[in-house]
Amino acid sequence: MHNLSDLVQQAVATNAMQTGNLNLPDMTEDSSNIMIYQVSLKTPAQIDIVFLSGSASKNPTVEERISKLTGPMLSARLESKQKEFEERYDQIFNVNNKIDSKELSVGRAALSNLLGGVGYFYGQSKIALPKGFTQKNGDKYIPYWPAALYTAVPSRSFFPRGFLWDEGFHQLVIWRWDVHISMDIIGHWLDLLNSDGWIPREQILGAEALSKVPEEFVLQYPSNGNPPTLFLAIRDLASGIHAKQFSDDEAEKISTFLERAYIRLNSWFQWFNSTQSGKYEGTFYWHGRDNMTTRELNPKTLTSGLDDYPRASHPNDEERHVDLRCWMLLATNCIRSIAEFLKMDSALEKDYYKMSNQLSDFGTLNKWHLDDKIGAYFDYGNHTEKVRLRWYDVQDKDTMRRELLRETLQPPQLQLVPHVGYVSLFPFMMGAIPPESWVLEKQLDLISNTSMLWTDYGLRSLSRTSSIYMKRNTEHDPPYWRGAIWINMNYMILSALHHYSHEDGPYKGRAGELYDKLRSNLIRNIVKNYDETGFFWENFDQKNKGKGKGARSFTGWTSLVVLIMAESYPTLHR
Repeated sequence: MHNLSDLVQQAVATNAMQTGNLNLPDMTEDSSNIMIYQVSLKTPAQIDIVFLSGSASKNPTVEERISKLTGPMLSARLESKQKEFEERYDQIFNVNNKIDSKELSVGRAALSNLLGGVGYFYGQSKIALPKGFTQKNGDKYIPYWPAALYTAVPSRSFFPRGFLWDEGFHQLVIWRWDVHISMDIIGHWLDLLNSDGWIPREQILGAEALSKVPEEFVLQYPSNGNPPTLFLAIRDLASGIHAKQFSDDEAEKISTFLERAYIRLNSWFQWFNSTQSGKYEGTFYWHGRDNMTTRELNPKTLTSGLDDYPRASHPNDEERHVDLRCWMLLATNCIRSIAEFLKMDSALEKDYYKMSNQLSDFGTLNKWHLDDKIGAYFDYGNHTEKVRLRWYDVQDKDTMRRELLRETLQPPQLQLVPHVGYVSLFPFMMGAIPPESWVLEKQLDLISNTSMLWTDYGLRSLSRTSSIYMKRNTEHDPPYWRGAIWINMNYMILSALHHYSHEDGPYKGRAGELYDKLRSNLIRNIVKNYDETGFFWENFDQKNKGKGKGARSFTGWTSLVVLIMAESYPTLHR
């Protein structure tokens, strides 16, 4: 079935060559199990297609059944359902006084597209064997167990499968629409935990999903993680119970869900804590970076979700990644909150309390990651800025070929990695900076600086002052997180601005002003692109008037525009 589109195109092409007509051949095959039907229309046009069992019989009710499923009755039913949807949307997101009518329709489209992309998948992931190991049949992987996954997807046309780090952002929208769907989806993801507490970050389940994935991305590596963004939604559910946001029936079901999920969440957290830890207690780094590569300007960190965002130029175990530290803070606080809510009081919960306090310590955060001069947070590692890609002539058997290879012009040394961008703002995004701290003022300076991150369309992923800004990573690898505007990170930054604009402190007013401007810029640009193209986009071009880029229709985390319009944000760590 996953080859169906290709088969139809081949049949049309073959018939066109034989008859000159661009249509399907009027034919059947023996023992066929599917029918393809072609309808040609002049637009604008409407057509109702009814699948009706027993329609070949002379049953007098057939005509009546068809009339109930087509024409005026179908139109009336669709209009009724659309009205129900719009009324429920208005009730849940309450945006009427916050945006205009044109923006309202775009928000509804974003939500309906995200919900329409929720699907059910079944199959087996391919798990890479350790280096040097191969099965007797030559395979360098073993299959995961056959598993089901109910999940939203980033893009039905381009990424029609589950992505672990995307899903937490999807659920921030979905739980507000239907908390039961959200719990079901989160439960499916947690059921993919193996005995070590690891979840494959990309779910390629079934032949159809596999047909859409380049070979180099198919194998999943059990040493590699992905941001545990599901904790964003789980924390909201737990906080919502405390704040009495839910009905008694919903609160009871959420409490039961959190109690059942607790052991899996703990196992998942412990996997991160044991496999992604740094050289020193309380430090973390994304494992799996290629420290032998000669082809990448800066070795990728796919596991972080931020793919080619610049990290230390020469990966080793001395690295400390500030974004992962912040994700661990989120996870610890979330599990600690659930444990307190469920009145658990074992040694494990005491460990979470202790670790939460350690990761919340502002002095330690600053000691490991803060550059005092500019007030930015950075990764730490073995790094040099003096690297470039250069063409080399390479001998390949009897021929010479040109290859673009990395050249290091200055030896790396242990230092903060001086690239301002999304990673620099993670402590700010998570609300880890005290509202009275001078560091908060510096963060607001970075955000509002038009020479660095600020644009009229949203915040750039990487500062224009970075040596790697908009640089290709390889000959065939254009910049991805090196300047483009991404909505998930802008949403997190916006939520932090909203948070600090309501916290007593000297920077409250300025945070509020930046919040209003950034929110307006994001909404305006997403709506403009949707009106012009009919699509939501994967990211947006900071150099070309905010034009949509990448995959379309991308209604994964770009659908966060719904929450931006509603001014609905995740609960921040305090």
